[in-house]
Amino acid sequence: MKFFYDFFPILLFFIVYKFYGAIPPGAIEMINALPLMSLTPSEPAHAIYLATAVAILASIVQVSLYWLRNRHFERMHLISLALITIFGGATLALHDPVFIKWKPTILNWLFAAVFLGSQWIGGKTLVERVMGHAVTVPAAIWRRINLAWVGFFLFAGLANLYVAYNFREETWVDFKLFGLMGLTLVFVFAQALYLSRHMEAGKQET
Repeated sequence: MKFFYDFFPILLFFIVYKFYGAIPPGAIEMINALPLMSLTPSEPAHAIYLATAVAILASIVQVSLYWLRNRHFERMHLISLALITIFGGATLALHDPVFIKWKPTILNWLFAAVFLGSQWIGGKTLVERVMGHAVTVPAAIWRRINLAWVGFFLFAGLANLYVAYNFREETWVDFKLFGLMGLTLVFVFAQALYLSRHMEAGKQET
């Protein structure tokens, strides 16, 4: 359930983009009364602007509902909201999709920087702080996994730019949801296999 909650702004972005052509002209006219909205009904090139606006609103709702339920904010949600507001807002204000296409890359590279910094800041790496309560492996293994996450985030950011600049916009939208999510799931599965192997021999590791 939390997985869906974390990804529902991306999911709404995808749905609005894909079904933009089915939105009645009257509804588009009402949307155009909102700031920064200048849409043409059934115009494929305008789908990304409405999808971006919906994703910004969904992120605001996401952060607000989380606070109402838990009385605190989740850092990842706040970072994502800040980035989508900045880059999505630039896309809407300047009518240029390139800014929203850069958002996943900036987010992934920011995560890479945070994970890399945790190699030297504090007594534990970030991945150990998150998973150490449930899994016990030597510190050296945590450091390797933490660096692997750094590499993954760098790769994901580069992959996003490659698709954004070398394929059609529709392909990038598909990659933004299914491609990046699929890469993450594969990496998490590989990490679990690696951890399970070292959990068995963890007593001998240094």
